[in-house]
Amino acid sequence: MSEAKLAITGKLSAMMFLEFFIWGAWFVSTGVYLGEGGKGYGDGVTTTYSVGPIAAMISPLFLGLFADRFLPSQIVLGICHLVGAVLLWLVPWSIANEMSGGGSTYFWILLAYMMLYMPTLGLTNTVAMRNVKDAQAQFPVIRVFGTVGWIVAGFLIGNLLGAEKTELPFKIAAGASLVLGVFSFFLPHTPPPLKGRKVSAADALGLGALGMMRDWKFLVFAISSMLICIPLQAYYAYAASYAEEVGFSNGTGTVVWGQVAEIVFMLIIPFLFRRLGVKWMLSIGMACWVLRYALFAMGAPESVKWMVFIGILLHGICYDFFFVTGQIYTDQKAPPAMRGQAQGLLVVLTQGVGMYLGALFNSYYHKHIVGERAEGVTLLQAWADFWWVPAALAGGILVGFILLFRDAPDREGGKAV
Repeated sequence: MSEAKLAITGKLSAMMFLEFFIWGAWFVSTGVYLGEGGKGYGDGVTTTYSVGPIAAMISPLFLGLFADRFLPSQIVLGICHLVGAVLLWLVPWSIANEMSGGGSTYFWILLAYMMLYMPTLGLTNTVAMRNVKDAQAQFPVIRVFGTVGWIVAGFLIGNLLGAEKTELPFKIAAGASLVLGVFSFFLPHTPPPLKGRKVSAADALGLGALGMMRDWKFLVFAISSMLICIPLQAYYAYAASYAEEVGFSNGTGTVVWGQVAEIVFMLIIPFLFRRLGVKWMLSIGMACWVLRYALFAMGAPESVKWMVFIGILLHGICYDFFFVTGQIYTDQKAPPAMRGQAQGLLVVLTQGVGMYLGALFNSYYHKHIVGERAEGVTLLQAWADFWWVPAALAGGILVGFILLFRDAPDREGGKAV
C-alpha cells in the first residue's frame, strides 16, 4: 500500500472511530444517568431510546440527497457533527429545564440531535467506500475502528472515569463531535455525483433510492434487514439486565464482550465474502441470531452462564455478517448517482422502522411474559419463555430470506453480489 493510500485509510479509520465513539459515549450511560444518577427522570429514559428510531425514519434520505446532488459527503458530515456538538452540549441543560417545569426541551433537543446524527451513519459509509479501491476487502478493516471507538468510549465513561451517573458523557460526546466536525473537512473529497442535474419531486424528498426496490433481490434484502431488527432490539434492550439475572455481576460489562467479538469477525469478512457470496453471509448472520436467543432461552432456567456468554459473543457474527455485509451489498447494488441515498434508505429501514417496531414488539412481550408472569412461573423460566419469541421470529425471517433471495453468480468471482 502506497504512503498516500495508507494516509487515506488512516483518515477513514479515524473517522469511523470518532463516529461511534460519540454515540457510545452517551447512549449507553444515559439511562443510568436519568434513572440512578439522582435525576429520577424515568420519562426521560423512554425519550432517550425512542427518538433515535423516529429520527432515523425522517432524516437520512433527505440528507443523503444533499450528499448525492448538492454538497460533497464529507462537507455534509462535517456540518452535521458541528451542529450536533452544540446540541449535545445543551442536553444536560434541557434535562434540568424540563424537570423544573420548563417544557419538553429534552425531547426536542435530543430529537434534533438524532436527526443530524442518524444520517451520518450512512454518510461515513459513503465516504469510506468511495475512497477505497476494493470496498469488499478494505471497508470491514476501516469499519472495525468504529467498534473500537464504541468500546473505548464505554471503557472511558464506565471504568476509567466512573461518570455514567453524571452529565460528563454528554460533554465528552459533544467534544468528540466537534473534533469530527472539523476533521470531516479534511477527509478525502467525495463529490456529489448528480450535481447540477434536474431535481425531481421524489429526489427532493429523498425518495430516489426507493426505485431500487424494483430489483427483487434488493427488495428481499431490504425487507429482511428491516424485519431482523425487530428481534435484534430485544438484545439491545434486555441482554444486560438478563445477564445479571443469570448471575453475571456486571451486565453492561458482560455484554460489551459482544462488541469485542465484532472486531474479530469484522476482520475476517473480506476473506469470507468472496467465498460465500452475499446470500450465505447474510444467512449465517441471521442463523446466529436464532442460535443466540436459543442459547439465552436454554440457559435461563438453570442459570447456565456459559450458554449466555456464548450467546453474547455471537453478537460479532450477528451484527457483522448481516449489517456490514448489507452495507457493502447496498453500495454495490446502488447506481453511483444515489449511493448516499441508498445508504440512507438502509438506515431508515433498520435503525428507523425496524428498531421502532422492535421496541414496541419486545416491550409488549417482555411486559406480559416477564413483567406480568403467571403465578408459579419463576423469573428465570419467564426469561426463557421470552427469549424463544425473538428466536422464533428470527428463524422465520431466515427461512423466508433463504427461499426468496435468489442468488445469481457474478461474472468475475463466481459469487453473487
